[in-house]
Amino acid sequence: MERSRAEPVAVSGVRADQREQATAGPRPNALDRWLFGQLTSRLDPSRVRVVLWDEPEPETTDGLPVVVRMGDRKALRRVILHPNLYFGDLYSSGRITVKGDLLTAVSEGYRYTAQKPSLIEKFLRGRKLPTPDLADSRRNIHHHYDLGNDFYELWLDREALQYTCAYYADPAMTIEQAQQAKMHHVCRKMRLKADETVAEAGSGWGGFAIFMAKNYGAKVRSFNISKQQVAYAREWAKREQVDDKVEFVEDDFRNIAGKYDVFVSIGMLEHAGAGNYKDLGSLIDRVITPNGRGLIHSIGRDRPEPLNAWINKRIFPGAYPPTLREMMDIFEANGLSVLDAENIRLHYAETLRAWLARFEENVDTVRTMFDEAFVRAWRLYLVGSIGAFLAGKLQLFQVLYARSGANDIPWTRAHIYEHGD
Repeated sequence: MERSRAEPVAVSGVRADQREQATAGPRPNALDRWLFGQLTSRLDPSRVRVVLWDEPEPETTDGLPVVVRMGDRKALRRVILHPNLYFGDLYSSGRITVKGDLLTAVSEGYRYTAQKPSLIEKFLRGRKLPTPDLADSRRNIHHHYDLGNDFYELWLDREALQYTCAYYADPAMTIEQAQQAKMHHVCRKMRLKADETVAEAGSGWGGFAIFMAKNYGAKVRSFNISKQQVAYAREWAKREQVDDKVEFVEDDFRNIAGKYDVFVSIGMLEHAGAGNYKDLGSLIDRVITPNGRGLIHSIGRDRPEPLNAWINKRIFPGAYPPTLREMMDIFEANGLSVLDAENIRLHYAETLRAWLARFEENVDTVRTMFDEAFVRAWRLYLVGSIGAFLAGKLQLFQVLYARSGANDIPWTRAHIYEHGD
């Protein structure tokens, strides 16, 4: 889907002709330099060097610090006031520039904000987040996933179009191989069998539902509220000749009805809202058979904390990565027992590296589809996410469950790894 250059860019939230332009402006005054000192005193000068707009830009070569340049007075003050929000906007608009490795700059930024959170950050951490209703969910999903199928096809894996963490059973795997390994890993955990019925909450472009039908003979009903993704998935199922086994339903997971042997969700829980977890568990209890089971795969955190403010505002509105304790609200009150919990955090960092490499290979096409601010924003989003998983600020949980008291379960994990994964 090619987007007119005159159209507002969804990720940035402002029209290109309305963005503030980076200007040198007046020379830094005493207050600017004091604020600058507060900023740089908590940064490691061996990793990152910050310069003001009136300073000549130093050359960077291998082994020298990354250079972050503040483009003007307002940029400096905003990034000190609320770095987790404003750094992203200022970098996207070009009012903050980074010369050298962006991941190093982002990683140092995480260390900076962890040392001394701003007053705004402290307030946000203590605030109870609203629970998204159906209208909120539709609006949030449209903002991110309906940017256009052509955009995502440029940089996701080319076989299953998976926009979730891959599984690198072998570090030498390609992104295609690792995504296939992820889907096998999940299906083996669930002990999926031919002709079993599966409810999938959040289908993406349909790759996992089609995979379950083709490789395991399952009958899948997959629910998604992204119109573009559902249309794409239906056409894909027809081409793969599994449309008799896979049904893609354009509806919210809260409206799932019927009975199923398996209930699975890959990368949907982050958008559901923690306030909806008990209802999700009640729904699972209602729709799975007496021997029912399933798996939930979700980005998470070690402790409750809102998503990065900039990503929440510009990239993934309404998203919330839960802790394992918060995820237990799905299971504890609804007669469901956790059988296995695995954290594959580092696999997501590697997945994001692969996506970023593909994104950069196709960056000129992305720039034509959108604009330079969009390119910079999504580059920062992908690089920042790598940094978050490497730093342990984000986790990736796979939680396997069954009904409480279910005894038809494996005694070991051998069935998961019997094929070399």
